[in-house]
Amino acid sequence: MKIGIPKEIKDHECRVGATPTMVHAFVSSGHEVFIQSNAGTKIGFTDEMYAKAGGIVVLTAKEVWQSALIIKVKEPQKEEFSHMHEGQILFCYLHLAPDAEQTRHLLERGVIAIAYETVFDIDGKLPLLTPMSEIAGRIAIQAGASCLQLANGGRGVLLGGVPGVYPAEVLILGGGVSGINAAQMAVGLGADVTIVDINLKRLRELDAIYQGRLKTMYSSPQIIEKLIRHADLVIGAVLVAGKKAPRLVTHDMVRQMQPGAVLVDISIDQGGCFETSRPTTHSNPTYIIDDIVHYCVTNMPGACARTATQALTNATYYYANRLANEGLNALKNDPLFRQGLNIYKGKVTNPHVAQELGYTYHPPESVLEPSVNFATH
Repeated sequence: MKIGIPKEIKDHECRVGATPTMVHAFVSSGHEVFIQSNAGTKIGFTDEMYAKAGGIVVLTAKEVWQSALIIKVKEPQKEEFSHMHEGQILFCYLHLAPDAEQTRHLLERGVIAIAYETVFDIDGKLPLLTPMSEIAGRIAIQAGASCLQLANGGRGVLLGGVPGVYPAEVLILGGGVSGINAAQMAVGLGADVTIVDINLKRLRELDAIYQGRLKTMYSSPQIIEKLIRHADLVIGAVLVAGKKAPRLVTHDMVRQMQPGAVLVDISIDQGGCFETSRPTTHSNPTYIIDDIVHYCVTNMPGACARTATQALTNATYYYANRLANEGLNALKNDPLFRQGLNIYKGKVTNPHVAQELGYTYHPPESVLEPSVNFATH
């Protein structure tokens, strides 16, 4: 199969869909891999390294996008829509539920779009989202600590405080992967941390792990409204796979916060969990509403692109290799992998995307050509 690895063009996005090691593995299996020049140069993966691994380095995105399978990191940008062609397999993050424009273009182009963020494993977890959630959770605390500095619009509060001075109060909404990683960083820096969630089992686990160094609360609008008034830093880490993020913090709650407090919305890829959230970039990461600093960068792990690329490709290679070797049979033979299929040749095949954007839902089993029996286990 011809596999294309384009250079990411989203603002300050230097991650790349495949490392030289991954390309070598593809080539060893008999595939042709086309890598756009300088796709990984900024994070230490040079064109020479890809060529040595057996890849074919090309100058333009157009040459890469002629491939049957495209492996990338972020969703296609406007400039990339025209490169896509019918029947092409696109394997990357998509986050379609809040993105009507991208969804429309994918449908019009007739591509087969498989989203990293809706592939499940046998434990019901999201193996291709997890590594980026881990990184985003950790970056959220770093970014939030920086935003709290007076020069950046914040309250002038040091996250961990100093002897004789209270540390910052950090409120984390959501006890999933990103929320737990944010908590780990915040506790490690000495902050006063509270995490809220509706999963009592998760709250008990966190209470047992941190033994009083982390407060846990069952989430409700009333609890969030009470806690947010005194919080210096609020991390939005809410995820419902494939759906828009629920809006847990209203504009009225934001108005009740202390001037110079900070909101970091990890959920922004899925629309954001603060009513006042809007997407930002690494070039212009923050804005202020009602004296509250908002950090809503849609590709937060891109700030640590080398680490993020290595972590991501560790997880994606298994699935990408199956697509390369088996084609769509990889989906037909694996119902968990099949849940990653969001768009198939003009049809929406994810129920949440269909519901959020008003499309007819087509179960993946109904659109994939029945050349083989479907696995159900």
